Amino acid sequence: MDALAALLAGPRARGAFLIRACFDPPWAVRVADRAPLTVMVMARGDAWITPETGRPVRLAAGELAIARGPAPYTCADHPDTEPQALILPGGACHHPDGRPLNGSMDLGVRTWGGRLDGSAVMLIGTYLWPGEIGGRLLDALPPLLTLTTDVWDCPLTPLLAEEIVRDAPGQDVVLDRLLDLLVIAALRAWFARPEAEPPGWYRALADPVAGRALRLMQDDPAHPWTVAALAAKCGVSRAALARRFTELVGEPPMTHLTGWRLALAADRLRDTAHTLEAIARQVGYGSAFALSTAFKRRYGVSPQEFRGRA
Repeated sequence: MDALAALLAGPRARGAFLIRACFDPPWAVRVADRAPLTVMVMARGDAWITPETGRPVRLAAGELAIARGPAPYTCADHPDTEPQALILPGGACHHPDGRPLNGSMDLGVRTWGGRLDGSAVMLIGTYLWPGEIGGRLLDALPPLLTLTTDVWDCPLTPLLAEEIVRDAPGQDVVLDRLLDLLVIAALRAWFARPEAEPPGWYRALADPVAGRALRLMQDDPAHPWTVAALAAKCGVSRAALARRFTELVGEPPMTHLTGWRLALAADRLRDTAHTLEAIARQVGYGSAFALSTAFKRRYGVSPQEFRGRA
């Protein structure tokens, strides 16, 4: 599993949710939920998104934006419109003066706003916690990115608009997968843009040598990989692999593998009840002691402390 897929793995464990927001002008919502990743698609009408720093960006029908937290931002019909609602951590909704909205803007199944058939309709998906693996990807994103209709035409949008308001058996699973696909498609489209700055490992995935080595490590982190073993699988010498990998990824193969294993361990400490011994075996360490030593060196706390804080 590469980091793009791992970013979205286990969305319910990550606290992902979807809503359909409907408004008529004038409208404005201040979002201060500290969510690390929010994707917004304009299904109808248009909106302005104003980040904490930077210029407002207009989002037209069919266009998409991704906000990388935890910085707040405002969605509105116009940059000058004063916010009428405030979204806080945990999904709490308040008036700007702090009074709770108490569900007054709930419009039905996963629908929220001022009027059900408002002139502006936005589909919003939020991941409340991306994990350590996903953080490696989010660090490469700007605070706010947009994909306009000249570079973005995703067939998932109409399907998502239809499914988001349904309340059928298995609906959460359907929406989880649609949100995953939407975000993966959007991030791939963004990283293909000339203004994007994808991380080295992402660029290296397209390389027949470094990309092969990356996938081997990421797909089977528990394997006792060495540079020699990876080189043999990739059909090159150890020196050639080490040189090519370091040049493209920005770090040697074994350094990358250690970081990947420890990030996986951190996510499993947070998301599962597995014992430290079991997690150590899953991510390629021979014992809980060996994992604990490496983990504390990387994160500054023991695995038990990390799990307790999470």
